[in-house]
Amino acid sequence: MAKAVRQISRSLPNEQEEQSQAAAAIMKELADNQEAIISMIAIVKNLHEMGVLNMIKGLLEQRTDVGAIAIQQMNQPGMHNVIKNGMNAVKFLGAINPEQLANTLDGVNHGLQRASKSLENNEEPSMWQLGKSMRTPEARASLAVMMEFLQGMGQSFHQDKKESQ
Repeated sequence: MAKAVRQISRSLPNEQEEQSQAAAAIMKELADNQEAIISMIAIVKNLHEMGVLNMIKGLLEQRTDVGAIAIQQMNQPGMHNVIKNGMNAVKFLGAINPEQLANTLDGVNHGLQRASKSLENNEEPSMWQLGKSMRTPEARASLAVMMEFLQGMGQSFHQDKKESQ
């Protein structure tokens, strides 16, 4: 029969053993993540060459002065409007249907291209040509979209007046 264990001796690693274990763990992680670490070193090297790290270091060293200047700038009356306008712009962008915006911006892009070609060629259409171009399906579609846009914007203005009264 086996003897009963009456005393358990714990071996606590000393400071040197703990450091060697930590170094071994770090070396293992370095070996396991070699590509990521090499990429990170390349990024940091490029940031250093561009002077970005020096700027960040200086910013961190002078953080109290920079913070005070930032607060002074934000307390100016114009900045309150900038912040409010920024929030309204973000809210507006969140309300827009991405597909509708893409279609509209694509149309604006095509229109700008045609307008710039017309300006480059110094084309000045006669009144007859302008009237004739109003009959094309593209011009009529564009005018219809513009009219709907104007009517929708006008409805919003009337609603704002009714709500403020």
